[in-house]
Amino acid sequence: MTSEIEIKRGLQGVYIDRSKSSFIDGTEGKLLYRGYSIHDLAEKSSFEEIAYLLLYGELPNKTQLEDFDSNLRDSRSIPAEVIEIIRVVKDSHPMDVLRTAVSALSAYDNEVADNSVEATIRKGIRLTAQAPTIVTAHARIKEGKDPVSPNSNLNQAANFLYMLFGEEPTEQEARLMEKDFVIHAEHGINASAFAARVAASTNSDLHSAVVSGIGTLKGPAHGGAAEEVMAMALEIGEEEKAESYVRNILDGGGRIMGFGHRVYKVEDPRARHLQTECQALGDQKGQPKWFRILSKVAEVMEPYQSRGICPNVDFWAGAMYHLMGIPKELFICIFAMGRIPGWTAQVTEQFSNNILLRPLLLYDGPMDLPYVPLDDRK
Repeated sequence: MTSEIEIKRGLQGVYIDRSKSSFIDGTEGKLLYRGYSIHDLAEKSSFEEIAYLLLYGELPNKTQLEDFDSNLRDSRSIPAEVIEIIRVVKDSHPMDVLRTAVSALSAYDNEVADNSVEATIRKGIRLTAQAPTIVTAHARIKEGKDPVSPNSNLNQAANFLYMLFGEEPTEQEARLMEKDFVIHAEHGINASAFAARVAASTNSDLHSAVVSGIGTLKGPAHGGAAEEVMAMALEIGEEEKAESYVRNILDGGGRIMGFGHRVYKVEDPRARHLQTECQALGDQKGQPKWFRILSKVAEVMEPYQSRGICPNVDFWAGAMYHLMGIPKELFICIFAMGRIPGWTAQVTEQFSNNILLRPLLLYDGPMDLPYVPLDDRK
């Protein structure tokens, strides 16, 4: 009987449901949000438009976008009690603080128990708006500074940088951060989206689902690669050392961070949108060496592209964050902030046609062992 059961470890290749949120073709390197190419969206759209698209299923008209943007801006503040919780846990990893604060926010949301699609979307909007406030408040508190209040004159990306540094970002920095939010907003049934759906499938609430997503995203096998890529670049130090560094890692059976993807067997379609911007930002900041180091790493890794090992979205993201002065422990939080609309879209789909997600494990241990009383065991 058991020999006839095919085990799909990691659920690889298993479809668990239908979705209209995003489409991924890993063999062609294609990514669509609600039918729209990531290339068009990354270059032409705002994060606010993307969030609306994912939550409501279509691009907004001008009036709809203005109303949605206003709602986001009005929802950025977090209760003083949550700020105090952040102070209590300030020495924790930023993802742990984000997870804890999102959980605490459920106590202040009067719709927490309403799992209707409409209420779930409203809660998703609030959490999308509040996440940057949590992340920046913690970052500043940890540095012994006071949190910076949200600036309602700035869009989501610019306001994040403003609250983090206490001054308005340049137009280039704001647009680059916005593009990063856009390309991270949704990506199918990856590990964190699956975790959020599992929570939703039990008829739990959106806050619980997002907390599940954040906890899953924290793992370095899912969301931590950008930090590891920048650590690699810092360790290499100079462009001339990149080739020997890479070859030593590969000869020792190691892995070069920022390459390869569970889904994509060709170029990650999101990666190119940060590569050019990273080069321009490095030149503007007078620090072109990070782009050159990573470019050399990518050059050395080119022969592996035939095996499907190509640069992924994290490869250029870490250098971009570093050039903007963002602490490396916040890199993964940026991923989470951009992904909340996608998690919310996935959860609303789960609620709309719910079934408890309950896969099976094939037992592979001993059977029917005799129980030996404690005094008789050797």
